[in-house]
Parts: sequence; C-alpha cells; structure tokens
Amino acid sequence: MRVAIVHDYLIQDGGAERVVLAMHELWPDAPIYTLFHDPRTTHPGFKRAHIIPSSLNALPWAKSHYEWYLPLMPQAVEQWDFTGFDVVISSASTFTKGIIVPPTTLHVSYIHTPTRFLWNERIGYVSELPRSGFVKRILPFALHRLRQWDVLAAARPDLILTNSATSAARIRRFYRRDATVLHPPVDTETITPKGLPGVFWLAGGRLKPYKRFDLLVEAFRGTDLPLVIFGDGPERARLQARATSNIRFVGNIDDIAKSELFARAIGYLFPQIEDFGITAVEAMAAGKPVIAFRAGGAEETIKHLETGLFIDMQTPEAFRAAVHQFDPTRFSANTIRSHAETFSKARFHEALRTQVEAAWKQFVCTGS
Repeated sequence: MRVAIVHDYLIQDGGAERVVLAMHELWPDAPIYTLFHDPRTTHPGFKRAHIIPSSLNALPWAKSHYEWYLPLMPQAVEQWDFTGFDVVISSASTFTKGIIVPPTTLHVSYIHTPTRFLWNERIGYVSELPRSGFVKRILPFALHRLRQWDVLAAARPDLILTNSATSAARIRRFYRRDATVLHPPVDTETITPKGLPGVFWLAGGRLKPYKRFDLLVEAFRGTDLPLVIFGDGPERARLQARATSNIRFVGNIDDIAKSELFARAIGYLFPQIEDFGITAVEAMAAGKPVIAFRAGGAEETIKHLETGLFIDMQTPEAFRAAVHQFDPTRFSANTIRSHAETFSKARFHEALRTQVEAAWKQFVCTGS
C-alpha cells in the first residue's frame, strides 16, 4: 500500500503538526505534500521526511505572511498529482481536504476543524485585521467565495476522521458530512510525573486571540500568584504590555523545557475553546490538574474533580476565584496520569492504522 501524506502548512510546531508527525512515524516512506514549508520553524522530527512544498512556497514572504496567498491556495492543492498512490491521508485545518486524487486512490482526511476563518470565527477574523480600508472591504467577498469552495472540498474525501466530538459536530453542521472521532496523539512517553512541588501556575500555546490568554493576564494582574506562559504569537506584545511582574512569558520552548515546566506547575490553566486541546492533556500526562472553561474538547479530555476543575464563566474573575480556592490535596497525580495515557501516541497509531487499513480493504472490494 503506497501512501502519501498532505498537510496545510509545515511552518510551525503545533498540535496539528504533531498529528502529521505521528502519521509520518507510521508511514516513514510516505512523502509529505504541503503548501508552505519552513524547516527552521517546524518540528525537527520532519528533517528526514521527504517534503514536497507547493509552488506557492517560492513566492515572496510566503513563509512569514502565507495568509496573503489565501485566494491561490485552493488551486495550489488541486495541482498536486497523486497518480500511483493507493492511499492519500490529508491533515486539514484549511485547504488540503480539497485535494483531487485518482479514482483508484483512497482519500482519508483527518479534519482537525472546519476552516476557522471561514466558519465559526469568520466575523472575528475580519474585525481583528490590523488595518481598515480596502482590504477589510473586499475580504468578506473573497471569504464568501472560499466558503463555497470549502464546502465542495469537504465532499471529496472518502473517509473523514476528526479529533473530537466537538469537531465532528462542526463538520456535520458546516459540511453535512459524518466524521469518525480519533483523538490526536499526546506524548505521554516524554512527559511524565516527576513528583516535584508546584511553584507557579502554567498556560501556553500559540498566543492568538481565540486562545484567550488575555483572561489569564487579567486574572493574575496585581496578585501575588505566579503565572508562566509559554509560546509565541501575534498576541504576545499586547499580553506582555498588560502583565505585571508576577506573570512571566518564556516564548517558544522545546519539548524538554516544556516537560520541566509541567513538572514545576501547580496546575494548568485552559481558558480557550479548543477542538481538542493537546496541551491540557500534556499537563495531565505530567500528573497536573487542569482548570478549564467548560466548553469544546476540554469536556472530552478532563474529568471534573478527578483530573481537574471546570469553570462555567469565561472571565478573569472566574479563573482568579478558581486558583484562589484551589486545593491540590484533592487530586492524585497517578489518577490524572492514568487518564492521560488513554490519549497516548501508541493508541493513536493503532487506531489510525486500523481505520486506514479497513477503509482501504473496503475501497478495494467495492471500488469506492
């Protein structure tokens, strides 16, 4: 079975890229097609992979401002030639679900979420642009055309997998397709409990508006509670400008440094609505409880009063009250760790291989 893997952008190191890396570990000889590739900023695990970037990758500022080329991306993914492959697995947050494969090729798409800026975050995407004027006026029309293409693209995969029931519901709502839930892999081998006392609260990830780290900055501002935030992104400067001396930003860190942060954390704070939320499960792999807003993928990964706490208001006041009232003695690191192991990479590998092989067998037998 000759396999190819497709991913939107290999220019950062996030949860979606960790899913692709796990796919690459299952099929190490499979080439990885991607719209944009920057080996300096993506995970080092891709260094030995055979990566095939699109023609857009050579355009000016493509790696740093890839959003400039949004109107060209649908055509770019449709230009790839998958002749000779038995199975193509697309990892899609935006456009790669729309690849066109030969009639004799099975297309399995792992859709992380319906394209955020086209659907559930379409209003905020335009309003948060840094400048007004011509671009803001014409962008809604461009996004409308992209939404039309996006719906057609979602009809192309033979099988759709997704990371959570939350994403499956969105796929059903926007694309009218059913999706099988396969939770993404979490590195429970590297991240383990170390039995160290917690000395600060921890949060992190890509510092983007929808992640709502602003709620945590406001919750901890002017208190004597230490907060560490890892990661980088367009929100960092604004967040740091609001932070007081008890809030520390450490930027992008490698897996070893992140594991050390988890080991020293009192607990992990998760204010955002995510499709799944890998960092929250990583914290639990380290035996640390998570305080999360009760919404999205967190409801599938966190057990209230067993592996963490839910709060029902997405406000600074709610998070401030939760950390002030937190009682670490009510949680067992071993219990939290055991729960996190149900999301291991080994479990993901086994489930994905089973899904792909079963779909391929049916495809060969029925011709569709």
